[in-house]
Amino acid sequence: MSIEVVGVSKLYGNQKALNNISFHVGKPEIVGFLGPNGAGKSTLMKILTTYIKSNNGQALVNGFDVSTNPKAVQQSVGYLPEHNPLYLEQYVKEYLDFNAQVYRISKERINEVIELTGLTPEAHKKIGQLSKGYRQRVGLANALLHDPDVLILDEPTTGLDPNQLIDIRNLIKTIGETKTVFLSTHIMQEVEAMCDRVIIINKGEIVADKNLKDLRNEAEQVVIVEFDYRIENAFLLKLPKVESVVNTYDFVYEITFKTTQDMRSHVFDFAHDNALKILQLNQKNASLESLFRNLTSE
Repeated sequence: MSIEVVGVSKLYGNQKALNNISFHVGKPEIVGFLGPNGAGKSTLMKILTTYIKSNNGQALVNGFDVSTNPKAVQQSVGYLPEHNPLYLEQYVKEYLDFNAQVYRISKERINEVIELTGLTPEAHKKIGQLSKGYRQRVGLANALLHDPDVLILDEPTTGLDPNQLIDIRNLIKTIGETKTVFLSTHIMQEVEAMCDRVIIINKGEIVADKNLKDLRNEAEQVVIVEFDYRIENAFLLKLPKVESVVNTYDFVYEITFKTTQDMRSHVFDFAHDNALKILQLNQKNASLESLFRNLTSE
């Protein structure tokens, strides 16, 4: 496994930021580490990248223990922290050249990562002249310089405009075709757009760890139906596998079913049996955002 976390806990004074968490991430795989602010995402990322130590448990990156072999971890992982630390007065190539010397790698690799991250048009500029999106690209290029097997990205899309967002998403998806990418975010749409799997953390504890496809399949199904006149919710509540019925407006109802089976045929049969006309009949799955709220609500 590229990342293995076993029983890791972290205390800040009396506050438990991480409470005995365990999971593993393979290669190639893009895993979204999702949770509300203060849930423990950045704390775990700092542990995995050797910036801080856990109080208990074990964490391995590429088979190297983050506590006993930090240099080997640093050499095999690329890290983009939430607040991308860049020297704004340096030119893009100058900054990457400095870091290439730290890693003792050839200057040819600089041109490779510039091209890979789409920095070529801006490579002649100072970092301070770049947009937020291009600064994120510089951070990614730096994280990729030593060709690590594992990328750890902390909130990589925060503050980007829609166009920059799409570019960075596509870049991360491309990288994830050959590497392990472990990225934290609190934005559900980012997980849906980029990730193969999601791990949800709340108050320092893992509350879900599933393939995104499976997580979607487990979502509640919502059928939106409009009849030709109003009926009592109680009648619709008698349908099989119904969880709730909401009369949203006029003669339109949102019926929530706890099943992945398409329940529109049951709603159609109900209308037929009760001499109702259906003016519209649509289906939607409850979003990852709804699942997230259920798992992390107070």
